[in-house]
Amino acid sequence: MTSPILAKGQNVPLPDDVIRIDVVIGWTESEVEVDASALLLGIDGKVGCDGDFVFYNQPESPDGSVRFLGTSATAEGAQARIAIDLSAVPEQVHAVALVGSVGVGTFGDLGKLALRVVDSAGHSLAEYTTADATTESAFVFGEVYRRGSAWKVRAVGQGWESGLAGLATDFGVDVDDDAEASDSPTNDEPVAPAPIVATSEPPNSPKQARTHGVRTVKRTLKKAKQIEFKLAELDSWQPARLFPVMAGSGDEQERRATSALVATMQAVRPFARAVCARMGAPAGTFEGYVEVQYELGESKVIPDAVLKMSRGSRVWTALLEVKTSNGKLRRDQLENYLDVARKKKYDVVVSLSNDVPAGPGELPVEVDRRKLAKVALRHLSWAEVAHEARMLLSHGGIDDDLHAWILREFVRYLDHPRSGVTEFVDMGRHWVAVRDAVTAGILRAGDQKAVTVADKWASLSRHLALRMTAAIGVTVKHILPRRHQSDPVARSTAFVERLAADGTFEAVLRIPDAAGDLVVVADLRTNRIRCRTAVDAPNEGTAGRRLSWLLRQLADAPGDVQVEAVFSERGNEACEHLDRVRADQKVLTTGRTGAIVAFSLEQAFPMGNRRSGTAASFIASVTAATDAFYGSVVQPLRGWVHAAPKQPEAPTDAE
Repeated sequence: MTSPILAKGQNVPLPDDVIRIDVVIGWTESEVEVDASALLLGIDGKVGCDGDFVFYNQPESPDGSVRFLGTSATAEGAQARIAIDLSAVPEQVHAVALVGSVGVGTFGDLGKLALRVVDSAGHSLAEYTTADATTESAFVFGEVYRRGSAWKVRAVGQGWESGLAGLATDFGVDVDDDAEASDSPTNDEPVAPAPIVATSEPPNSPKQARTHGVRTVKRTLKKAKQIEFKLAELDSWQPARLFPVMAGSGDEQERRATSALVATMQAVRPFARAVCARMGAPAGTFEGYVEVQYELGESKVIPDAVLKMSRGSRVWTALLEVKTSNGKLRRDQLENYLDVARKKKYDVVVSLSNDVPAGPGELPVEVDRRKLAKVALRHLSWAEVAHEARMLLSHGGIDDDLHAWILREFVRYLDHPRSGVTEFVDMGRHWVAVRDAVTAGILRAGDQKAVTVADKWASLSRHLALRMTAAIGVTVKHILPRRHQSDPVARSTAFVERLAADGTFEAVLRIPDAAGDLVVVADLRTNRIRCRTAVDAPNEGTAGRRLSWLLRQLADAPGDVQVEAVFSERGNEACEHLDRVRADQKVLTTGRTGAIVAFSLEQAFPMGNRRSGTAASFIASVTAATDAFYGSVVQPLRGWVHAAPKQPEAPTDAE
């Protein structure tokens, strides 16, 4: 079913059975970051309080009905996302304005702008596209508003040149950015959280007037210091550990891992919010309980944990089922938990194991779909939990030294072999057979074993993105064609067809602010891992100057990197190894016609030579190749920036 395409001013009703939607604001110029925000407006078109302004410094409304989910890369450019729970929007809120803003530049720099409203399954409900923006730095794309007991979406398309602060002020928000200059700390001081007002007082009341307003200047997160142990007399002395790891397996191992996780979430709020956000929870106050018994018919049901998140009068509840090591999730267990959750009116059942599904939202175990009518079922991998912890520790978000120590102890526990927690470590039992068939040239697209291995490759690709996200502190995305994102069968079929045709798997990773995508190719016929990226050449200067621009950025890159120059004349390319190009740039330009318009860089690495597809062989070689190529080739690259226009020279006296 095709979603309605709205023109400016048009509206469309939302289906009656849709209660949760995501609003996606997309743009084609991915180098510029757009922040999504939302304003909860009354019948007068104004916010009731400053807490009704949802944006990067205040990512959730007081009632939890509207949440800012951040930005991410897409195949077409980039996008920012807002989540709205229509059933939780307060009655006094008549409309939710959907806003985008840029901190640098204007919307006229971004090319095509798009607003898309999708349901919880990812199906598009309405779209609005515009390329009319010029000098605006804040833009109301549309609004979701009430009409009687129903909800509708309207395309607005109105811009503000005064930025997010000016737009928010016009909607009744008290903006206090003036205090940022006088209150800003020195470089050595941590940045305090911005004061946010969320009060039920009228906007112009004396109480409201005496408080600080919202600051729209982005806050800088502080990284906590490590707690040091300096008094040990010998290097062999070991400090006591918060989560000791002892021999054990099965149920005991699962209980320890569950207790460590829930206790850490209880102590470290940012970690609890990060993990629960992956489960679809609102931000709020977290509480966790283990080994809670429920009655189900004549039997008892005991999930590993019950997670609760409260915000105002709303309480979100999840039942958690945990598996460690090679423990497999069982359909009957999950369906029993779904029955309990439906009876208790809980929100979600979450499974947590070492399984890394091939795509976001996919489940390692199929259940009766009828049981999902009123309760959601989500899956998390232990790898995702570990990466959230590492992300907070490495890139800010934890400003309390004790909390940082607790989180480091939790990561240390997860990293221990006896914890039962592993990252992606196995390509499955059919890996060897499929790899041998590719080498022998007898693999065909209809091979069901190859389908299983293709799903494992998709899981490995997601794992690569998670690892890089935790390592570099920005969200790295595994890019798939839109159809493959929503159709796992089509994705697996395409992967297997390519594997049968040329013996390769491919993963495309998009890294914010990188000059080009990082493409990872596993070639099973040649036993090589190939990594490549592409970057546009400068659009001015001779071929030699354009090549020199590239070589300056690759000063520390390995000499075996292949450099391909693409010329403006179709079919006119030249390729040489970097060490030879460094010695003589003319090897890429002699005899070529036209200007260099782009460069492609590629490096080959050995594939793990063990026949198994374990972490010690194939998977390790893929991750090592990805890390090495990113660090030496992709990270130093910056896209070409045209020089600023020169002023005319002042005339001399004689002139």
